[in-house]
Amino acid sequence: MSPAALRTHRVKLAGRRQASLARARRRLVLAMGAFLCLTLVTTIRLVELGAGFGANARISYAAAVDIGQRAPIVDRNGADLARSFQAYFLAVQPRRVVGDRKELAAGIADILGERDPQDLERLLTRAGNWRYIQRRVQPEDAARLKALGEPGLIIEREWERVYPNRTLAAHTLGYANVDGVGQAGLERELDERLTDPARLEEPVQLSLDTRVQHALVQAISRQMDKHSAIGGGGVVLDVRTGEVLALTSQPVFDPNAAGAGTADARFNRATYGVYELGSTFKALTMAMALDSGTVTSMAQAYDATKPLKVGRFRIRDSHPENRWLTVPEIFMHSSNIGTSQIALEIGAERQKEYLRELGMLERPHIELAERGRPLYPDTWGEVSTMTISYGHGIAVTPLHIAAAYAALVNGGIYRDPTLLKVGADEMREGRRVFSQETSDRMRELLRLVVLEGTGSKADAEGYRVGGKTGTAEKPRAGGYARKSLVTNFAGVFPIDDPRYAVIVMLDEPQGIKETYGFAGAGWTAAPVVKEVVSRIAPILEVDPDPARDIDLSALLQHVHDRDAGG
Repeated sequence: MSPAALRTHRVKLAGRRQASLARARRRLVLAMGAFLCLTLVTTIRLVELGAGFGANARISYAAAVDIGQRAPIVDRNGADLARSFQAYFLAVQPRRVVGDRKELAAGIADILGERDPQDLERLLTRAGNWRYIQRRVQPEDAARLKALGEPGLIIEREWERVYPNRTLAAHTLGYANVDGVGQAGLERELDERLTDPARLEEPVQLSLDTRVQHALVQAISRQMDKHSAIGGGGVVLDVRTGEVLALTSQPVFDPNAAGAGTADARFNRATYGVYELGSTFKALTMAMALDSGTVTSMAQAYDATKPLKVGRFRIRDSHPENRWLTVPEIFMHSSNIGTSQIALEIGAERQKEYLRELGMLERPHIELAERGRPLYPDTWGEVSTMTISYGHGIAVTPLHIAAAYAALVNGGIYRDPTLLKVGADEMREGRRVFSQETSDRMRELLRLVVLEGTGSKADAEGYRVGGKTGTAEKPRAGGYARKSLVTNFAGVFPIDDPRYAVIVMLDEPQGIKETYGFAGAGWTAAPVVKEVVSRIAPILEVDPDPARDIDLSALLQHVHDRDAGG
């Protein structure tokens, strides 16, 4: 290449380099500009969100509160027990407040009432993006708050859970917190179902009947007041299906304001509290004896002439007959001595196996988290076999007793209790624990106790109630508190064609003048069952029939002395 051509080539290369450098500089400037713009936009948006500016912040918050919606809960007849609705709330974004905070606080206090203006002023002033001032604001108050025209106030709607019957069935329903999360009872146990977005409009239908629930609650409450009891509980159970028609624990709390209730009020005595329930266990022992062939005749008799000595212990009767007693007499007079001897013949292993089949050795299976674990001895020896036979040395819930008594009278089939309604054409699976023959005989024995024994005050005329009393001293360090009793009555009606079990328990009832100072189950728990049966039987379409009753002639020929103890 000639020198002239070479110079021309070099000039062209230099021009190209300059053009390339120019293009690179332009691209760099554009890239830096885009980056700065993006940074600026992002910064502005972060500041906007941090300060709570713009409608979008409120829209995103309003969308967030929608998660509080829960499906309705209704009773077996469709009556509302729990329902969600959209209520107003008042919140503040302090950085957006433009008016005088002291005047604003005074205005809010005037509208809401019972709010300290100074506290409100602190809320309006304190640093932060936003905070609640009050939830569940009345619609008319929400309108007045909006009329204040303060941009820093947020008056929006959110989902609220309301329990229209207040304390009724509170321990069964439980409650949800202000954010719509189940905290106790069915609200907690069925939380996933109740918050399923696809089923929010589909009610959860329970087995409860609010009419039956009202009757049970009122009867137990009155008796608690009458006998100054510290607590009580009760269950009404369909013995054929296992459906719980009513379940109460007292004292009660209001799930609309659960935090205002005491820990004792929130405690579920019917399904979570475990108690030594005394002689109601004798019915289970008698059924074991009949079913296992230990007792083959109602004429079998046992020596109850004196207390039974077992090691350093003595087993006594509360109302001693001081004679040999036949099987019906042992049950009718509620003899600890006779029942203990029968239990020894049954044997520890068979006794334990029957109790296991009746669900007595594990938490009750029901749709609640609050389920009490039974207490019983690790070493199940001779003494335990005897005391457990009459309900001492084992602690269970009233619901355990209800489910076991259903199996006693329904033909011998145990079914786990349920709080969900069972369809009319459904039959829940169960397991056979007793034979039909054993169940038939137990109906007779339970009716005998009410007609001739310790349960006479449970007899609701025309409804043929059968059942068993249970009185137990509460355990304490080193023994038992003789004046601190747990009394209960397990009743079934109508006993000739069993439909419902009614269990009533009172915690530490006191004797009164009307009961001659006595506080046993025959005086305190049995009358409640009579009242409940009389009230709920018409509701449940069980007609009274004074002319009809179960045939006890076969039992009565083995009863020599029908003067029963109290």
